[in-house]
Amino acid sequence: MTGPVVASDIDAIRDAVRTARADAAARGVADARVALVPTMGALHAGHLALVQRAREVADVVVVSIFVNPLQFGQAEDLAAYPRTLESDVALLAEAGADLVFAPTEQVMYPNGPTVVRITGGPVASQLEGASRRGHFEGVLTVVAKLLHIVGPDAVLFGRKDAQQVFLVQQMVRDLDFPVTVEVVDTVRDTDGLALSSRNRRLGPEARIAARALHGALEAAASAADRGVDATIAAAQASLMGEPLVALDYFAIVDPGTFQPVDDGYRGPARVLVAATVGGTRLIDNDTVVLG
Repeated sequence: MTGPVVASDIDAIRDAVRTARADAAARGVADARVALVPTMGALHAGHLALVQRAREVADVVVVSIFVNPLQFGQAEDLAAYPRTLESDVALLAEAGADLVFAPTEQVMYPNGPTVVRITGGPVASQLEGASRRGHFEGVLTVVAKLLHIVGPDAVLFGRKDAQQVFLVQQMVRDLDFPVTVEVVDTVRDTDGLALSSRNRRLGPEARIAARALHGALEAAASAADRGVDATIAAAQASLMGEPLVALDYFAIVDPGTFQPVDDGYRGPARVLVAATVGGTRLIDNDTVVLG
């Protein structure tokens, strides 16, 4: 089995994308589409679902692997983030990725952290943005750079990171990026826990306790027909019984604006939860219909 072409610098990945488009044209594929799957590595089945969807919407699939320092608030968290490039490339070979862009920090930020950055407005300062100052500024800046470098027709993200997805979609609209944002549903383990690269940092007891996040979302969905207050109360009550879970927030937002809903809101909403479980911060979300 032939693995993907791995490029570590900007000129090399641009050349590889051009070559892949030309090869597709030579096979009779006119106007070959390129899809980009941005990741920070430590790949799991959730990432591979993005690659699978990319194969469905494009002729050339590029996966980027870059642990972006701009989106980490604490140096310790950045240092602890798993880096598994060799095994990641092996997984991507099986998944059918064509190209891997795996730059170093020096390649992406040759003059140190960028002075010019992209901010996400009010939505970027709440929820994850309130807990992780500057996080979304770092995310949007690196995504913009990746889109500029690779030049894809589509870019794919997982729905688990709902606030990130909303902000990327907003950036693409506001700044007229010529790219379609494809969103893939959250992939879960058999016990409901959303797959995340951070899950591998959970000890055995914390791994069991982490199931409470999905349990809180299920409790919220079961109470949604009774309104906002009942939905929040049900989720919080579900989490109170798990001592290893330290809740950061449980929130309900309008999916169209990502602003918190008021007490009388009725209709589709997104419920979001963030908590530290055994020292590891996890997030999850789901859609409910408030009655």
